[in-house]
Amino acid sequence: MTTPPSEEPQPAVPYGTPDAPRIAVRGEAHLEVDPEIARIGVTVASRGKDRRSALDDLTRRNTAALDLIKTYGDAVERLETGSFSITPQLKEHGRGERIHAYHGRVHITAELTDFTALGELTTRLADSDLTRVDGPWWALRPDSPAHRQARQQAVREAVQRAREYAEALGTTLAALVELADIGAENAAPAYPAASGSRMRSAAYAAEDTAAAPLDLEPQRQRVHAQVNARFTMAPPQLS
Repeated sequence: MTTPPSEEPQPAVPYGTPDAPRIAVRGEAHLEVDPEIARIGVTVASRGKDRRSALDDLTRRNTAALDLIKTYGDAVERLETGSFSITPQLKEHGRGERIHAYHGRVHITAELTDFTALGELTTRLADSDLTRVDGPWWALRPDSPAHRQARQQAVREAVQRAREYAEALGTTLAALVELADIGAENAAPAYPAASGSRMRSAAYAAEDTAAAPLDLEPQRQRVHAQVNARFTMAPPQLS
């Protein structure tokens, strides 16, 4: 009695066969593109002899900072309030735990898409009383077309590299066997600390005249993509 052939799929041969040799290559792409967004961190502080006066002063300064940022309209894509604190300051000398003053702080994060408005806003915020500005941190959006462009370029490079290997053997590619994404891009952290990308300023006294807007040069963003690809090729004539 003849045993019927098995219908179960056969495991793939990892290195191909003489009739269908495989080529394994890696495709990479490295792009430099302009940033799409910039983030700044704003710390508003206050100080008072008692807790209530420090809190009232902090509320007033925080409201003023938020109102200023909101005047830039669509240039501000996102505005968020982070941590808030009221901390007692103890006297350095004397017996007992006597409170000398209270310090208040609130942190604000703003995300802008208009880099011309960014320079003016950071200057105006830094020119405010007891206000510190950190940033800007340049970035791309998670769905930026630059990421897709890098991935597609990496795939094209993998195909081109495999084709060149096949041509060196006097043959051609037959089929794509596998395309593996091994980390399409190195996404920048929310607040990258790249050299030259950070600006710090603080103001503790208001001036009679407004400060000139800062001239901020956007930092180019690096986008990286990598793929592994495996192809089969027509059997080469090696003799």
